[in-house]
Amino acid sequence: MTNTAFRRVPNALALAAVMLVAATLLVACGDRGGTEGAPAPGDTAVAKVDGKTVWASDVKREAVAQGLIGEGEPLDVSSDLFRRVLDEVVDQKLLAAEALKRKLDKDPVAQKRLAAARERILGDMLVESVVSDAVNDIAIRGLYQEQLKLAKQSEEIRARQIVVASEAEAEAVRKLLATGASFDALAMERSTDAATRFNGGDLGYFTVDVMPETYAANLKTGKVGDIVGPFGIEGGWAILKIEDRRLEQPITFDAARPQIVRFLTYDQVRDLLEKLRSRAKVQTLIGAPQDVPGQPKEPADAPKTAPQTPATKAAPAASAAPAKAAQP
Repeated sequence: MTNTAFRRVPNALALAAVMLVAATLLVACGDRGGTEGAPAPGDTAVAKVDGKTVWASDVKREAVAQGLIGEGEPLDVSSDLFRRVLDEVVDQKLLAAEALKRKLDKDPVAQKRLAAARERILGDMLVESVVSDAVNDIAIRGLYQEQLKLAKQSEEIRARQIVVASEAEAEAVRKLLATGASFDALAMERSTDAATRFNGGDLGYFTVDVMPETYAANLKTGKVGDIVGPFGIEGGWAILKIEDRRLEQPITFDAARPQIVRFLTYDQVRDLLEKLRSRAKVQTLIGAPQDVPGQPKEPADAPKTAPQTPATKAAPAASAAPAKAAQP
């Protein structure tokens, strides 16, 4: 299994994200109807605005909405960030209270916007409920084990390189290596590759498919300890030393978990919407867009296929630059 197997999980939760942001913005701005009971066990009252309590959870929710912290991340009530966001929450409550005094909530446009916000919050609560029931530790571990079985392990190579400008320089380096000179020292002294020369030419572990073709061809049959080359590359000549060959290490559960959660959440939201649309009668009352000469056209929709699991999705394009080979 490659370390990129779970990176193929779609990072697309736009619908849920929009719902969450809309909900947090509205709730942070509103009040709790005058109730003074803590909204959740352990919540802390951090301010009062005209007798109405502002809770620590209100401030954290606003910080999440602004992207200042992630969902579920802690926010210390004694921190400067908390105090800054608290001031903003207080300002929002003052503005909302003044708007009510001026009866702005009675305006038809305001009522439509409030109704739309209410729908977004209810939709968000439904999404949270469905996801919390389905995306549990059993489902996450099950998908992880499934992908371990399906994924293919490729061979990784660890190598060092020395890059020089000409074939003559490369041959001179090769002769020095043959007499017992240190590869690391020669790389630091003579290599022109700025990304690797100062760590002894170390490329780290990589699979040959991410390397330029000339590297892959010359490394194909080499054994651990072999000096390979010199051979021509773009911008010069390269000499390699093969340090190790091994099977790729599978991604750990802890590293894969966030990406699996995103995949399963996306799957649940998509399935929920498909079921709701299949039961509802939705009519689009606007016509198809008219063609305007010279106007760029949107690309055609991709053909519909069966839902894919992370391991079956297309892998991202691999870098061809040897200096960018990933360290384990």
